[in-house]
Amino acid sequence: MSASGIDLNFRPRSYFWPLSAEKHLLSTVRGEARRRAVQAAIDANDLDALSEFCAKSTLSPEERQAFGAIHPRFMGGEYLPGLKEEEIEIARININSTTSDVTSVYARRTPKGISYRVVDEYEGDTLTGTTRRFSKLPLTLSQLVDFFLSTWRLDEVLDMNELDEEESQAFVRPSSAFYPDFSTVVRAKIHQWRHVEEEAEEGL
Repeated sequence: MSASGIDLNFRPRSYFWPLSAEKHLLSTVRGEARRRAVQAAIDANDLDALSEFCAKSTLSPEERQAFGAIHPRFMGGEYLPGLKEEEIEIARININSTTSDVTSVYARRTPKGISYRVVDEYEGDTLTGTTRRFSKLPLTLSQLVDFFLSTWRLDEVLDMNELDEEESQAFVRPSSAFYPDFSTVVRAKIHQWRHVEEEAEEGL
């Protein structure tokens, strides 16, 4: 998979208001299963049919427990940290684990610019290095991907699960309401990692 033709210098005009109802929902609903229901309603041009449950940013502990009891996969994203005031999610990567874990990048408007943090569902236990950064303008696509993947080592997650390229691509679901090509670039990174590993194995 190639990211050729992608503008890696693309940056959104803003992450903050005014936002469309669609973008707001996709940036504030934490649960992956519920967010997919939001995306399906958007694709069908039928947000009016979306249930209040699916449109909620955060579930109560009781709702979260009941939803997860249906199937562990429904817990994905529901345990991400809550959004602070003036904060929004700008990108996430969902993996095909038992509990459909999600790692995200949050952005928050401050008087001096934009503050970012990478968050996971395990109180930061899966993160390494610098989990925060700051910028005056929204990040470029390249800056976002580099920040995300240097803090949450997706390459190590794939290695730990001993996945080849086809399995690796099926294992991840990158998404962003602000960067249309985010998924393409992450998948190109996976292809690059696996191609280098294959060449190294052939050289043995």
